[in-house]
Amino acid sequence: MGFISDALNRIQPSATIAISNKAMALKAEGRDIIGLAAGEPDFDTPDNIKDAAIKAIKAGKTKYTAVDGIPELKKAICDKFKRENGLDYKPSQVSVGTGGKQVLFNALMATVNPGDEVIVPAPYWVSYPDIVMLAGGTPVFVEGKAENGFKLQAADLEKAITPKTKWLILNSPSNPSGAAYSRAELKTLTDVLVKHPHVWVLTDDMYEHLVYDDFEFTTPAQVEPRLYDRTLTMNGVSKSYCMTGWRIGYGAGPEQLIKAMSKLQSQSTSNPSSIAQWAAVEALNGPQDFIPKNNEVFKGRRDLVVSMLNQATGISCPTPEGAFYVYPSCLGAIGKTAPSGNVIRTDEDFVTELLAAEGVAAVHGAAFGMSPFFRISYATATETLEDACRRIQRFCGNLR
Repeated sequence: MGFISDALNRIQPSATIAISNKAMALKAEGRDIIGLAAGEPDFDTPDNIKDAAIKAIKAGKTKYTAVDGIPELKKAICDKFKRENGLDYKPSQVSVGTGGKQVLFNALMATVNPGDEVIVPAPYWVSYPDIVMLAGGTPVFVEGKAENGFKLQAADLEKAITPKTKWLILNSPSNPSGAAYSRAELKTLTDVLVKHPHVWVLTDDMYEHLVYDDFEFTTPAQVEPRLYDRTLTMNGVSKSYCMTGWRIGYGAGPEQLIKAMSKLQSQSTSNPSSIAQWAAVEALNGPQDFIPKNNEVFKGRRDLVVSMLNQATGISCPTPEGAFYVYPSCLGAIGKTAPSGNVIRTDEDFVTELLAAEGVAAVHGAAFGMSPFFRISYATATETLEDACRRIQRFCGNLR
């Protein structure tokens, strides 16, 4: 009898966290490392949000709260969904977790049984399939081809649905590709889902506000009201509000699901940080004017990185609609020899040799379910991105 559970043995550590940790370790050793693996804005949390947290501490709001969120935050979340997405939710339909990952984890662990299938469009955020497998379910991968902007197509969704399908996970804008679905593109998918009433929809809208070039964000329950009763709409304050370390995510959906998620959370982490919850109230209710200002900076960085990567030999980088990632192809580097003398056979080889030769840490595409690609986060200083892209250009130019 093994000591470690079979469930834990079904999953792998997060690839993005592993590479970020490796980059930090090399930097601590004195290496000149540029880390482009972590999905974290380099902007500081706005002062009004920090002040709200300090005020909460001074007011003694440091005790346990309701398991899945204080009433004030649940009301702010309901107001946000109504104001920005045209969705009506009651506080009893809202769950607040320690980051968006916990909301996703709670939903899947509370609903997935052995044999259940969960459709996961690829490329996908690294945690989706592992959480499904931890719950005992089977991830069903459906590729969003590069020629379709890395987006799931209606015909492919239709083919993937079986009587065992329980959920479709849809992430827009996407981590890792930055691809975002327009209202018309979402409508083609929701038209399929309407025909299959046993399939629930889990939308990961964490990058909702990080869209560019006049792109209009929409979410499935907004596009197709008939899906409202079987959709969990997940979001959080980490990315748009520069609050990654505060660890507040939230989801809204049918009361039956929310109660099940709360039951699970009551026996795991219990409530999210009381102080972070009060900061999130201010984030959602307070001034939003810094978001478009940050987006202008992100857009400039996106355009810079896309342009410079497309000048690198063997690299092809599409322009994403949102988030702060690019997902370029390194197909032109496959089969070539790196300065170390090693032959690059996979995208993992590519990022490994890039880190060794030039000190640039990126994440290989296989971690997200699609090769031969790699992911770069451009949520860092423009000067740093220029340096990183020059190093990538040099690395690619030195391949033989």
